[in-house]
Amino acid sequence: MRYYLADCHFFHGNLNDRMDCRGFSSEEEMNEYMIEKWNAKVRKRDEVVILGDFSLGNVEETTALLGRLQGRLHLILGNHDHVMEHKRMDLSRFEWVKRYAEMSDNGRKVVLCHYPIFCYNGQYRLDRNGKPTTYMLYGHVHDTMDQRLMEQFAAITESTQTKNAAGEVLRIPCQMINCFCKYSDYTPLSLDEWIEIDRKRKESLRNPT
Repeated sequence: MRYYLADCHFFHGNLNDRMDCRGFSSEEEMNEYMIEKWNAKVRKRDEVVILGDFSLGNVEETTALLGRLQGRLHLILGNHDHVMEHKRMDLSRFEWVKRYAEMSDNGRKVVLCHYPIFCYNGQYRLDRNGKPTTYMLYGHVHDTMDQRLMEQFAAITESTQTKNAAGEVLRIPCQMINCFCKYSDYTPLSLDEWIEIDRKRKESLRNPT
């Protein structure tokens, strides 16, 4: 099984009362909760693609953290992953470390980047039933105004009509999913689970109680 997760920000205690307002009593409590949620889901042979901003700890702290997490790890670098580029950091815990990647997930393409890409490779591809075959998974924006703007962009894109070479009227697909860890209660999720989380979250935003 392959899972995805963005913006854990291990060792970034300020997020408990700023921006994310995660609400943990301490950085240590936040770290331990995220480790517990991770290991409750991920088994040894599972893959986890980390979509950036994994750890703000130092080399020793981050190395120790990596030793406690289960799974075969892949890292998409984010803007806060400076420790990963430190000359003393051992990256052998990762299968690979990249800034951008494309992978296949059960017959679907996933475009992976820490930053959202509005016009991503394969965006127009649909299967014979008209369902999208490509998803763009990102992080970086957390649950901020930038994410609200992303949602507005997606809605405008999906409501825009165009025509193909045969003159048929089409709508433009926009399958962009923010894999922000707080959306999944800090649990790595499969692509199908993220698709469902994203659907429910957008539905709740359209129809607030």
